[in-house]
Amino acid sequence: MTDAVLKPSETSASGLPLTALGVGALLVVAFGVLPLVGGEYLFDAILTPFLALALAGLGLNILTGYTGQVSLGSSAFMAVGAYAAYNLSLRLPGLPFLLDILLAGVVAAAVGLVFGLPSLRLRGFYLAVSTLAAQFFVQWVFNKFGWFSNGSASGVITVPPLTIAGVALDGSVGRYLFSLSVVTLVTLLVWRITRSATGRSLIAVRDHETAARVIGVPVLRVKLFAFGLSSFVIGVAGVLWAFAYLRTIEPAGFNLDRSFQILFIVIIGGLASIRGAFLGAGLIVVFPLVLARLGEALLGGLFDSGVLEMSQRIVLGLLIIGFLIAEPAGLSALLDRALLNRGWRRLTARARP
Repeated sequence: MTDAVLKPSETSASGLPLTALGVGALLVVAFGVLPLVGGEYLFDAILTPFLALALAGLGLNILTGYTGQVSLGSSAFMAVGAYAAYNLSLRLPGLPFLLDILLAGVVAAAVGLVFGLPSLRLRGFYLAVSTLAAQFFVQWVFNKFGWFSNGSASGVITVPPLTIAGVALDGSVGRYLFSLSVVTLVTLLVWRITRSATGRSLIAVRDHETAARVIGVPVLRVKLFAFGLSSFVIGVAGVLWAFAYLRTIEPAGFNLDRSFQILFIVIIGGLASIRGAFLGAGLIVVFPLVLARLGEALLGGLFDSGVLEMSQRIVLGLLIIGFLIAEPAGLSALLDRALLNRGWRRLTARARP
């Protein structure tokens, strides 16, 4: 079997993992430094959506990167998680919000299991079409039945403020720290799973189903587990997207474009890579903002906002295509190669007389 099967998770072309020291330093900066020096725009427009999309990308990577099952319905499971958390907080007000998040993830996992059943028979393009049905069905349900939106005539719901243990997290820093804490815990959970025997089973199914079945891997059970875990993580990401970032819920906010955005995060960041989800989300969130600022500064007086927005999408698409041609393994492999080259230069420098 391949090295990827023997050591699932953060190994890639160079085999360089993120060290515990590096992760610890990032967490110190994220929890201790940024809340002291960052502004409201940084938290509300960049970091909080980045965290939610990175978690959604991580959930999809479990299914697509580690297990090899294609899905185009990620946004639907985000919507299920968001609506479930809203209705739990509305109809069971005595529950702590952290429990609401956990139960919302469980509801999203249950829906993911239902739509994951076709994976027992379908593969590749046919499975992608099957998961695409989840996207349209879930969006239709939330538009059709007003119970989910508490009878809102417009379909747009203003979610209640985040409250943890009686403390309202109504500021941008509070919502960011809450999102960061949830993402950290869920990422740790996924990291542990991918490095366990279950993670090896996921990768074995991805690499060769027949061989996995021969060596005793319960392929059908592993596929359903991947759909359930992936949907759970994406459902939690949907809660963060609605409660910490948008602070509203509407079916249009979880459309097909969002599903493709999450898929691009996984592809750009790197398949079967935990840090790839964060790298891809960083590019998807930050780069359009940079393009928007440059376009406004350079061409703002020549074209209207609609033309500028379309131009930004074209440029972003071309750059993504060019990047994938240059580095199909994603940003994670690019980072690994940069670290490897740096380590090699240090080694050769020490060896010189």
